[in-house]
Amino acid sequence: MTEERIAIHVQDLVVGFGRKIVLDHLSLDVRQGEILGLVGASGGGKSVLMRTIIGLLPKRGGIIELAENDARSGVLFQQGALFSALNARQNVQFPLREAAHLSPSLLDEIANAKLEMVGLTVDDGDKFPSELSGGMVKRVALARALALDPALLFLDEPTSGLDPIAAGEFDSLIKTLQQTLGFTVFMVTHDLNTLYAVCDRVAALADGKIAALGPLKSVLESDHPWVRAYFHGARAQMLHLNA
Repeated sequence: MTEERIAIHVQDLVVGFGRKIVLDHLSLDVRQGEILGLVGASGGGKSVLMRTIIGLLPKRGGIIELAENDARSGVLFQQGALFSALNARQNVQFPLREAAHLSPSLLDEIANAKLEMVGLTVDDGDKFPSELSGGMVKRVALARALALDPALLFLDEPTSGLDPIAAGEFDSLIKTLQQTLGFTVFMVTHDLNTLYAVCDRVAALADGKIAALGPLKSVLESDHPWVRAYFHGARAQMLHLNA
């Protein structure tokens, strides 16, 4: 039997702001090479967990460990978070400039390759964020997250703000890239379609802890009140998740 390899190990994690505890001794393992979808109520701590794992927020207690060969990571923030004063190509080049000393021609070559990887053209690289559609902004942000060929990819609400067609195309893009490149994906999302189409496993965050974890089918069987309300409500039934 093949030993299960863990990309992210979180144990008894405590995170809070002032007197408010957001994550209360939360534990979670993310397997190497999987797409894990994290769901939870608005304001329930999904983005807090992601930002704590990548080191943007301090923890009060607990353990966070990344596999040694998975320490290199890329992040797609909510709404893309592109630099408005830089064009698309320069946005993709930003982490490369920070991490390596490369010639301008090599920077352009790598950035153009990443833009084409996410379905954009070399000409799109000359456009500024204000000239891009919502879907294009997300694709440029994804290209930037992939600039350093990460082993771990963190996605914060990647389809938020996209229409259903653009969201479906973005889901397919993430799945195709993950299958091709083999990286691990930690995805914060509220999009039921994304969970159904993309994720290998789903983690449900409620009351500061992981209330359910596993393939979508097993999470649907959870008897936790919030999990049942989320996955068995009218919207979920419209998506045939209860079939």
